[in-house]
Amino acid sequence: MGERHVDVAIIGSGSAGLYALGKVKPAGKSFVLINGGEPGTTCARVGCMPSKAMIQVAEDFHRRGVMSRFGIEGMEHLTIDQEEAMEYVQHMRDNFVDRVLSNSTDNMSDEVFIEGYAQFVEPNLLEIDNGQKIRADKIVIATGSSPVVPEQWQQFGDRILTTDNFFEQEQLPSSVGVIGLGVIGLELGQSLVRMGVDVTGFDMANTIGGISDPDVAKVAIDILGKEIPMHLGAAVEIKEADDGKLQITSGDTQVTVDSVLLSIGRKPNLDSLNLEAAEISLDGNDMPIYNENTMQVGDSHIFLAGDVNGDRPLLHEAGHDGRVAGYNATQETPVAFKRNTLLNIAFSDPNICQVGLRYDQLDQETAVIGEIPLAPVGRAMIMAKNKGLIRVYADKESGKLLGAEMISVKGENLAHLLAWSIQQEMTVGEMLQMPFYHPVIEEALQAALYDLYSKIDKKNDTPVTELVKM
Repeated sequence: MGERHVDVAIIGSGSAGLYALGKVKPAGKSFVLINGGEPGTTCARVGCMPSKAMIQVAEDFHRRGVMSRFGIEGMEHLTIDQEEAMEYVQHMRDNFVDRVLSNSTDNMSDEVFIEGYAQFVEPNLLEIDNGQKIRADKIVIATGSSPVVPEQWQQFGDRILTTDNFFEQEQLPSSVGVIGLGVIGLELGQSLVRMGVDVTGFDMANTIGGISDPDVAKVAIDILGKEIPMHLGAAVEIKEADDGKLQITSGDTQVTVDSVLLSIGRKPNLDSLNLEAAEISLDGNDMPIYNENTMQVGDSHIFLAGDVNGDRPLLHEAGHDGRVAGYNATQETPVAFKRNTLLNIAFSDPNICQVGLRYDQLDQETAVIGEIPLAPVGRAMIMAKNKGLIRVYADKESGKLLGAEMISVKGENLAHLLAWSIQQEMTVGEMLQMPFYHPVIEEALQAALYDLYSKIDKKNDTPVTELVKM
């Protein structure tokens, strides 16, 4: 096959690649979109959407345990058919994947959407494993990431579950060891418990859910540890046990399980690209060195977008990266764009959220902290979900809101309000001048902000804190 020439080649048709295409196509540039492996985004196939479907099933079933306090009797005798539950999750997953495909690659001709794995043979020349060669003026790498499975554990085959194969399970194991209690481990681990699986959690860190605030971490471990026995702060080993089971050892703890859910991180999908031929600079981990504000790799014609850059493996960040990379791939000179305020949410129950600066990023000499436990919050009490802690951070002198960490019911909503406020560079006083309805969970945030306001120097220029003078 001869070479084809295009203005822009995008490698990867996941979220970042599709968002990049959304900027390349209307610019009138010629392009190809190349994808190896399963089509459809990580979010729709193995990430955000099927996990949230399973979380909802598990939470709805779990709520039967509190119904008696409302005078609703007999709910505790309900059972769950795990096989039907997983069929429902898979049905939802397939629906989301079909929606992605029907609005994207299904509508593209073979000329522009090429299915196959690409690698560099020259800085501007790509070869697809089907024999095609594409020469492109600009190239966007958006190949995503894959779950990390240490080599010594690969011998255990399909008894090691990751997000790549977890949602294919027709029947759930009787017992599961969850190794890695970050977002994925907590979300799926708690869901498994609530659906009747015996779960034990492990993590080398002394915290869970990525929490760096020690007070929030303590509360989170106390709350979630009542559902998932947790063993933290020690290395983990796996070996064969009797009857085809796996034995997990961590410190003085030994647990025998049917399967292991491994959630210890993801690695960028770069190995097959032959980056040496791209003639770009790599760091000590063989990652392309790129500008996070332009997505440009060095001063080259190559751009990096989405999970493949190993920075913020979140769908909304992949969308941001893709838009920036796609736009700059159509320009003579790349344009720098501001990053969004950090927003990270674990959909455990309660939610665990980090917004803006985390506790371990604060200057402890200039930052102050406000907090509110969820125990006395009226709306949370009514919902029988009044467990948790919200901690908000601000600069002491200016009163500018800096960040927050929390474990809270409806934390997903509170985290968005905080992220928007931080991105608008609002002060604590300005936030308190916003309306807060009653009774809502947002009143818990209001209380935390009042606590924070009492510790900052810059106050509102009005005799009534909550009001704005005309």
